[in-house]
Amino acid sequence: MNKEVLLTTDFKDLKLFRRGKVRDVYDLGDKLLIVSSDRISCFDVVLPNGVPNKGEILTALSCFWFDFLKDIIPNHFITADVDKYPVELKKYKKQLVGRSMLVVKSKPLPVECIVRGYLSGSGWKEYQKKQSVCGIRLPDSLKESDKLPVIIFTPSTKADVGHDQNVEQGYIEKLIGKDTADKISQASIAIYKKASDYARGKGIIIADTKFEFGTYDNKIILIDEVLTPDSSRFWPLDEYAPGGSVPSFDKQFVRDYLETLDWDKAPPAPQLPLEIISKTRAKYLEAYQKLTGKTLV
Repeated sequence: MNKEVLLTTDFKDLKLFRRGKVRDVYDLGDKLLIVSSDRISCFDVVLPNGVPNKGEILTALSCFWFDFLKDIIPNHFITADVDKYPVELKKYKKQLVGRSMLVVKSKPLPVECIVRGYLSGSGWKEYQKKQSVCGIRLPDSLKESDKLPVIIFTPSTKADVGHDQNVEQGYIEKLIGKDTADKISQASIAIYKKASDYARGKGIIIADTKFEFGTYDNKIILIDEVLTPDSSRFWPLDEYAPGGSVPSFDKQFVRDYLETLDWDKAPPAPQLPLEIISKTRAKYLEAYQKLTGKTLV
Protein backbone atom coordinates (compact mmCIF):
# COMPACT_ATOMS: atom_id res chain seq x y z
CA MET A 1 0.00 0.00 0.00
CA ASN A 2 1.28 3.43 -0.94
CA LYS A 3 2.08 5.52 2.14
CA GLU A 4 2.88 8.69 0.24
CA VAL A 5 0.57 11.54 1.15
CA LEU A 6 -1.30 13.48 -1.54
CA LEU A 7 -2.31 16.87 -0.19
CA THR A 8 -3.41 18.53 -3.41
CA THR A 9 -3.70 18.04 -7.16
CA ASP A 10 -2.88 20.52 -9.88
CA PHE A 11 -4.08 19.23 -13.23
CA LYS A 12 -3.39 22.41 -15.19
CA ASP A 13 -5.11 21.40 -18.41
CA LEU A 14 -8.33 20.49 -16.57
CA LYS A 15 -10.94 22.94 -15.30
CA LEU A 16 -11.00 23.00 -11.50
CA PHE A 17 -14.66 22.92 -10.50
CA ARG A 18 -14.16 23.10 -6.74
CA ARG A 19 -11.48 22.44 -4.16
CA GLY A 20 -13.13 21.36 -0.92
CA LYS A 21 -11.67 20.53 2.45
CA VAL A 22 -10.73 17.05 1.23
CA ARG A 23 -11.71 16.62 -2.42
CA ASP A 24 -10.51 18.30 -5.60
CA VAL A 25 -13.26 18.28 -8.23
CA TYR A 26 -12.62 18.84 -11.94
CA ASP A 27 -15.20 19.78 -14.57
CA LEU A 28 -15.25 17.47 -17.59
CA GLY A 29 -18.35 18.96 -19.20
CA ASP A 30 -21.29 16.67 -18.45
CA LYS A 31 -19.22 14.75 -15.89
CA LEU A 32 -17.07 15.52 -12.87
CA LEU A 33 -13.80 13.97 -11.76
CA ILE A 34 -13.65 13.73 -7.96
CA VAL A 35 -10.21 13.20 -6.44
CA SER A 36 -10.03 12.43 -2.73
CA SER A 37 -6.83 13.84 -1.26
CA ASP A 38 -5.28 12.79 2.05
CA ARG A 39 -6.18 16.12 3.64
CA ILE A 40 -8.05 16.02 6.92
CA SER A 41 -10.17 18.81 8.38
CA CYS A 42 -11.53 19.36 11.86
CA PHE A 43 -13.72 22.22 13.08
CA ASP A 44 -13.90 23.38 9.44
CA VAL A 45 -10.13 23.93 9.29
CA VAL A 46 -7.84 21.88 7.04
CA LEU A 47 -4.92 20.52 9.05
CA PRO A 48 -1.37 20.86 7.72
CA ASN A 49 -0.66 17.11 7.79
CA GLY A 50 -2.29 14.51 5.60
CA VAL A 51 -3.22 10.97 6.61
CA PRO A 52 -1.67 8.31 4.35
CA ASN A 53 -4.25 6.35 2.28
CA LYS A 54 -7.13 8.44 3.57
CA GLY A 55 -8.25 9.39 0.06
CA GLU A 56 -8.11 5.78 -1.06
CA ILE A 57 -10.19 4.65 1.92
CA LEU A 58 -12.83 7.33 1.40
CA THR A 59 -13.12 6.47 -2.30
CA ALA A 60 -13.25 2.70 -1.79
CA LEU A 61 -15.88 2.99 0.95
CA SER A 62 -18.02 5.37 -1.10
CA CYS A 63 -17.88 3.01 -4.07
CA PHE A 64 -18.93 0.13 -1.81
CA TRP A 65 -21.90 2.04 -0.37
CA PHE A 66 -23.05 3.49 -3.71
CA ASP A 67 -23.41 -0.07 -5.00
CA PHE A 68 -25.00 -1.33 -1.77
CA LEU A 69 -27.61 1.46 -1.64
CA LYS A 70 -28.50 1.84 -5.32
CA ASP A 71 -31.83 0.03 -4.85
CA ILE A 72 -33.02 2.84 -2.54
CA ILE A 73 -32.05 5.84 -4.64
CA PRO A 74 -29.92 6.43 -7.78
CA ASN A 75 -26.51 8.04 -7.30
CA HIS A 76 -23.98 9.99 -9.32
CA PHE A 77 -21.31 7.27 -9.56
CA ILE A 78 -20.13 6.19 -13.03
CA THR A 79 -16.81 4.42 -12.50
CA ALA A 80 -13.64 4.39 -10.41
CA ASP A 81 -11.72 2.41 -13.04
CA VAL A 82 -9.10 4.82 -14.37
CA ASP A 83 -8.75 2.75 -17.54
CA LYS A 84 -12.35 3.72 -18.37
CA TYR A 85 -11.75 7.44 -17.86
CA PRO A 86 -11.55 9.88 -20.80
CA VAL A 87 -8.25 9.64 -22.64
CA GLU A 88 -7.10 13.10 -21.52
CA LEU A 89 -6.91 11.83 -17.93
CA LYS A 90 -4.52 8.96 -18.66
CA LYS A 91 -1.46 11.13 -17.99
CA TYR A 92 -2.62 11.56 -14.37
CA LYS A 93 -3.19 7.87 -13.78
CA LYS A 94 -0.64 7.56 -10.97
CA GLN A 95 -2.43 10.22 -8.89
CA LEU A 96 -5.92 9.03 -9.79
CA VAL A 97 -5.72 5.27 -9.21
CA GLY A 98 -7.59 4.25 -6.08
CA ARG A 99 -8.56 7.74 -4.99
CA SER A 100 -10.81 9.10 -7.74
CA MET A 101 -14.19 8.54 -9.31
CA LEU A 102 -16.00 9.74 -12.40
CA VAL A 103 -19.55 10.96 -11.70
CA VAL A 104 -22.41 12.65 -13.51
CA LYS A 105 -22.64 16.40 -13.04
CA SER A 106 -25.73 17.11 -10.96
CA LYS A 107 -27.12 20.27 -9.40
CA PRO A 108 -26.45 19.93 -5.64
CA LEU A 109 -29.25 20.76 -3.23
CA PRO A 110 -28.21 23.44 -0.70
CA VAL A 111 -28.81 21.18 2.32
CA GLU A 112 -26.70 18.87 4.46
CA CYS A 113 -28.84 15.81 5.24
CA ILE A 114 -27.89 14.56 8.68
CA VAL A 115 -29.44 11.42 10.15
CA ARG A 116 -29.02 10.49 13.79
CA GLY A 117 -29.65 7.17 15.46
CA TYR A 118 -27.72 8.09 18.60
CA LEU A 119 -27.29 11.27 20.62
CA SER A 120 -23.79 12.63 20.08
CA GLY A 121 -21.81 15.59 18.78
CA SER A 122 -23.73 18.80 18.04
CA GLY A 123 -26.99 16.93 18.63
CA TRP A 124 -25.97 16.15 22.21
CA LYS A 125 -24.91 19.78 22.80
CA GLU A 126 -28.23 21.09 21.52
CA TYR A 127 -30.21 18.51 23.51
CA GLN A 128 -28.53 19.57 26.75
CA LYS A 129 -29.79 23.12 26.19
CA LYS A 130 -33.22 22.50 24.67
CA GLN A 131 -34.16 18.80 25.09
CA SER A 132 -34.56 18.85 21.32
CA VAL A 133 -32.48 18.59 18.14
CA CYS A 134 -33.41 20.72 15.11
CA GLY A 135 -36.85 21.30 16.59
CA ILE A 136 -37.46 17.59 17.24
CA ARG A 137 -38.47 17.12 20.89
CA LEU A 138 -36.73 14.20 22.57
CA PRO A 139 -37.46 12.40 25.85
CA ASP A 140 -36.02 13.86 29.04
CA SER A 141 -33.08 12.21 30.82
CA LEU A 142 -31.26 10.94 27.73
CA LYS A 143 -27.53 10.46 28.23
CA GLU A 144 -24.69 11.23 25.83
CA SER A 145 -24.39 8.48 23.20
CA ASP A 146 -27.83 7.04 24.04
CA LYS A 147 -29.66 5.29 21.23
CA LEU A 148 -32.57 7.50 20.18
CA PRO A 149 -36.13 6.17 20.42
CA VAL A 150 -36.49 6.78 16.67
CA ILE A 151 -34.10 7.69 13.86
CA ILE A 152 -34.28 11.44 13.28
CA PHE A 153 -33.53 13.64 10.26
CA THR A 154 -31.75 16.83 11.35
CA PRO A 155 -30.74 18.95 8.35
CA SER A 156 -28.25 21.77 8.32
CA THR A 157 -27.29 24.58 6.01
CA LYS A 158 -24.45 23.98 3.58
CA ALA A 159 -21.89 26.70 4.24
CA ASP A 160 -19.15 27.41 1.69
CA VAL A 161 -17.22 29.20 4.44
CA GLY A 162 -17.48 28.65 8.19
CA HIS A 163 -19.80 26.34 10.06
CA ASP A 164 -22.97 24.65 8.86
CA GLN A 165 -25.98 25.56 11.00
CA ASN A 166 -28.54 23.03 12.22
CA VAL A 167 -32.03 23.96 11.01
CA GLU A 168 -35.57 22.62 11.30
CA GLN A 169 -37.45 20.76 8.58
CA GLY A 170 -39.60 23.83 7.95
CA TYR A 171 -36.51 25.82 7.00
CA ILE A 172 -35.50 23.45 4.21
CA GLU A 173 -39.12 23.18 3.02
CA LYS A 174 -39.02 26.93 2.37
CA LEU A 175 -35.58 26.61 0.78
CA ILE A 176 -36.17 23.74 -1.66
CA GLY A 177 -39.92 23.06 -1.49
CA LYS A 178 -41.91 20.65 0.68
CA ASP A 179 -41.99 17.83 -1.87
CA THR A 180 -38.20 17.79 -2.34
CA ALA A 181 -37.61 18.21 1.39
CA ASP A 182 -39.87 15.23 2.11
CA LYS A 183 -38.14 13.10 -0.52
CA ILE A 184 -34.62 13.71 0.77
CA SER A 185 -35.61 13.22 4.42
CA GLN A 186 -37.33 9.91 3.61
CA ALA A 187 -34.42 8.77 1.43
CA SER A 188 -31.89 9.75 4.11
CA ILE A 189 -33.65 7.71 6.78
CA ALA A 190 -34.10 4.71 4.45
CA ILE A 191 -30.40 4.78 3.50
CA TYR A 192 -29.37 5.07 7.14
CA LYS A 193 -31.60 2.15 8.19
CA LYS A 194 -30.23 -0.20 5.55
CA ALA A 195 -26.60 0.83 6.09
CA SER A 196 -26.76 0.79 9.91
CA ASP A 197 -28.39 -2.66 9.98
CA TYR A 198 -25.64 -3.98 7.72
CA ALA A 199 -22.85 -2.26 9.66
CA ARG A 200 -24.12 -3.55 13.00
CA GLY A 201 -23.73 -7.07 11.63
CA LYS A 202 -20.09 -6.19 10.95
CA GLY A 203 -19.49 -4.89 14.48
CA ILE A 204 -19.91 -1.17 13.77
CA ILE A 205 -22.58 1.22 15.02
CA ILE A 206 -23.29 4.12 12.67
CA ALA A 207 -24.22 6.72 15.27
CA ASP A 208 -24.95 9.46 12.76
CA THR A 209 -24.04 10.39 9.23
CA LYS A 210 -24.36 13.08 6.58
CA PHE A 211 -25.69 12.72 3.05
CA GLU A 212 -25.82 15.10 0.11
CA PHE A 213 -28.28 15.02 -2.76
CA GLY A 214 -28.49 16.66 -6.15
CA THR A 215 -30.84 16.75 -9.12
CA TYR A 216 -29.96 15.10 -12.41
CA ASP A 217 -32.26 14.45 -15.34
CA ASN A 218 -35.14 15.80 -13.20
CA LYS A 219 -34.51 13.18 -10.52
CA ILE A 220 -33.06 13.39 -7.02
CA ILE A 221 -29.83 11.40 -6.70
CA LEU A 222 -27.30 10.69 -3.96
CA ILE A 223 -24.03 12.56 -4.53
CA ASP A 224 -20.67 13.44 -2.94
CA GLU A 225 -19.22 10.74 -0.66
CA VAL A 226 -21.34 8.40 1.42
CA LEU A 227 -20.92 6.71 4.83
CA THR A 228 -17.20 7.28 5.26
CA PRO A 229 -15.28 8.01 8.48
CA ASP A 230 -15.25 11.67 7.34
CA SER A 231 -19.02 11.97 7.07
CA SER A 232 -20.13 9.51 9.76
CA ARG A 233 -19.61 8.57 13.37
CA PHE A 234 -18.56 4.90 13.44
CA TRP A 235 -18.46 3.20 16.87
CA PRO A 236 -17.18 -0.30 17.68
CA LEU A 237 -20.22 -2.31 18.77
CA ASP A 238 -18.26 -4.24 21.40
CA GLU A 239 -17.11 -1.02 23.11
CA TYR A 240 -20.42 0.83 23.06
CA ALA A 241 -21.68 2.19 26.38
CA PRO A 242 -23.98 5.22 26.76
CA GLY A 243 -23.27 7.93 29.31
CA GLY A 244 -20.19 9.50 27.71
CA SER A 245 -18.18 9.58 24.51
CA VAL A 246 -17.60 6.30 22.68
CA PRO A 247 -14.34 5.24 20.96
CA SER A 248 -14.64 5.75 17.23
CA PHE A 249 -13.28 4.68 13.85
CA ASP A 250 -13.57 8.20 12.48
CA LYS A 251 -11.94 11.61 12.79
CA GLN A 252 -13.46 12.17 16.23
CA PHE A 253 -10.14 10.75 17.42
CA VAL A 254 -8.36 13.74 15.86
CA ARG A 255 -10.96 16.19 17.20
CA ASP A 256 -10.46 14.79 20.70
CA TYR A 257 -6.70 15.29 20.42
CA LEU A 258 -7.11 18.86 19.16
CA GLU A 259 -9.45 19.65 22.07
CA THR A 260 -6.53 19.01 24.45
CA LEU A 261 -4.48 21.79 22.83
CA ASP A 262 -4.50 25.52 23.39
CA TRP A 263 -5.87 26.18 19.89
CA ASP A 264 -8.74 28.55 19.10
CA LYS A 265 -9.97 26.39 16.16
CA ALA A 266 -9.07 29.10 13.67
CA PRO A 267 -6.42 28.83 10.90
CA PRO A 268 -3.61 28.03 10.96
CA ALA A 269 -4.15 24.61 12.50
CA PRO A 270 -1.41 22.90 14.52
CA GLN A 271 0.71 20.09 13.13
CA LEU A 272 -0.46 16.61 14.09
CA PRO A 273 2.08 14.34 15.80
CA LEU A 274 3.09 11.23 13.85
CA GLU A 275 1.43 9.03 16.48
CA ILE A 276 -1.95 10.72 15.93
CA ILE A 277 -1.59 10.42 12.15
CA SER A 278 -0.67 6.74 12.40
CA LYS A 279 -3.54 5.90 14.74
CA THR A 280 -6.02 7.84 12.59
CA ARG A 281 -4.91 5.92 9.49
CA ALA A 282 -5.31 2.64 11.39
CA LYS A 283 -8.85 3.57 12.49
CA TYR A 284 -9.93 4.48 8.95
CA LEU A 285 -8.43 1.26 7.59
CA GLU A 286 -10.11 -0.86 10.27
CA ALA A 287 -13.49 0.69 9.50
CA TYR A 288 -13.05 -0.09 5.81
CA GLN A 289 -11.94 -3.66 6.46
CA LYS A 290 -14.76 -4.39 8.92
CA LEU A 291 -17.43 -2.98 6.63
CA THR A 292 -16.28 -4.46 3.33
CA GLY A 293 -14.37 -7.57 4.40
CA LYS A 294 -11.56 -6.42 2.12
CA THR A 295 -8.08 -4.99 2.54
CA LEU A 296 -6.69 -2.17 0.45
CA VAL A 297 -3.81 -3.44 -1.69
